[in-house]
Amino acid sequence: MSLRLWDERVVPRLTDASLRGHEVGELRGLACVGLTGRVLEIGFGSGLNVRWYPREVTSVTAIEPSDVGWELSERRRDRSSVPVERAGLDGQALDLPDATHDSVLVTFSLCTIPDPVRALREARRVVRPGGRLHVLEHGAAPEEGVRRWQRPLEPVQRAVAGGCHLTRDVPGMVREAGWTVEDLVEDYLDGPALARPWTHVSRLSARDAGTP
Repeated sequence: MSLRLWDERVVPRLTDASLRGHEVGELRGLACVGLTGRVLEIGFGSGLNVRWYPREVTSVTAIEPSDVGWELSERRRDRSSVPVERAGLDGQALDLPDATHDSVLVTFSLCTIPDPVRALREARRVVRPGGRLHVLEHGAAPEEGVRRWQRPLEPVQRAVAGGCHLTRDVPGMVREAGWTVEDLVEDYLDGPALARPWTHVSRLSARDAGTP
């Protein structure tokens, strides 16, 4: 199987299977708390956040590059009372007007976007003044001992997991894009210490800090 077919056909299914467990689901629910109005979701994937949208969410604009991921989300979208519209493939270049959304949601997607800071700046452009960003993402661990493993493992991770990075500083990227981080919780998912290069998770909310 070619690498392209692996990335297009297999990785979306592996991602769906590995990120739909109970613990990650609870974190998704916490990440969605406070979303309101019209939501831009960058990296919609297979729709694993759909069940966690608060009642205050009126619609979701989904950015999702994978056709397989979008197909996998069909049943979840059909069961949801929140209308979801796919409106693009690339979070780095949104074909959306300025200041048209109330909130932004990104979960387990900043790890694979080639230029995540650019995508986060695009999100600021599309959100209304004062709009909120909610992020749930894995990334660089705080301990040097874990990062020492993340760095050599990252090329392998990128090759087998659709370009996924292990060493990105998630809160740092959010701040670099001009968002003001208001709440930040960092921890490891449950599991053995050997899994820590993959399981350090940041959950944060931020507010638009001004003009992009």
